[in-house]
Amino acid sequence: MKYMLLIYLDEHKPLSEAERQECYAESTQLAQELHANGKYLSANPLHPTTMATSVRVRDGKRLVTDGPFAETREQLGGYFLIDAKDLDEALGIAGRIPMARKGTVEVRPVIEIPGLPTV
Repeated sequence: MKYMLLIYLDEHKPLSEAERQECYAESTQLAQELHANGKYLSANPLHPTTMATSVRVRDGKRLVTDGPFAETREQLGGYFLIDAKDLDEALGIAGRIPMARKGTVEVRPVIEIPGLPTV
């Protein structure tokens, strides 16, 4: 089953450049290990919410606003998309993501819709 591991962090407490590079290196190592075990599908950090744009359609009109969908203390900062045998395995992998030590990793099963293109 596919799981999306959504990484949330407080953008008002940014990492130092050294911490960021260490996090990227550790995340890359985890991704390589998951890939070797056939569990890796995708992973990437996201730019800060200051780069976000939100789109809503209401009454047939597209509304575009700068910023994220919701104002919260923690913002979505990246993700891992994995293939795990069950929720327990997905939770174990989520706990190994470096930002789980500083933020939150939300684990959500992915609904697979037949007919969607595959990579």
